[in-house]
Amino acid sequence: MFADEIASLRRQGVRSILFQILNFISVVSTALAMWKGLSVLTDTESPVVVVLSGSMEPAFYRGDLLFLSMPSGPLKVGDIPVYKVPGADIPIVHRIIETHDAANGEQLILTKGDNNESDDIALYNGARWMRRSNMVGKVRGYMPYVGYVTIALNDYPKLKYLLLGIMGLSLIFQKE
Repeated sequence: MFADEIASLRRQGVRSILFQILNFISVVSTALAMWKGLSVLTDTESPVVVVLSGSMEPAFYRGDLLFLSMPSGPLKVGDIPVYKVPGADIPIVHRIIETHDAANGEQLILTKGDNNESDDIALYNGARWMRRSNMVGKVRGYMPYVGYVTIALNDYPKLKYLLLGIMGLSLIFQKE
């Protein structure tokens, strides 16, 4: 099945194989540098997130890719922040339904999913408000359905390893 490719690999020599490995490392490091640069430009640790549930329908659907940035000014009712609840791994994307300024000047927010019956107080681990310091970013734009690739790779880990294997093999057996 791979006899021709293996023979081709043997003919290439060590120098050519090392060049292909270096090329692969260069592609990966460029992608990481671009991600970090985007994080710096948007002032958020995660400038892109994927919607994982239907709680924000019809505004956003499962699989939509959201683009975030950290706003410098105060948030308003109707804004859609992405925030992390302390102790939870997955960030939440919900609309602001109420804001409050604390005595220390910090802005506090109350959120609710567009498709949910009640506000998010139950998600705040006993707090009445979500602190702005828990915010990952504010939604600035989105691309519908593009995030389904990420969802599929997380839901089916074997698919992730299969794709990584195919990419690795294609780099090794690639002809110049």
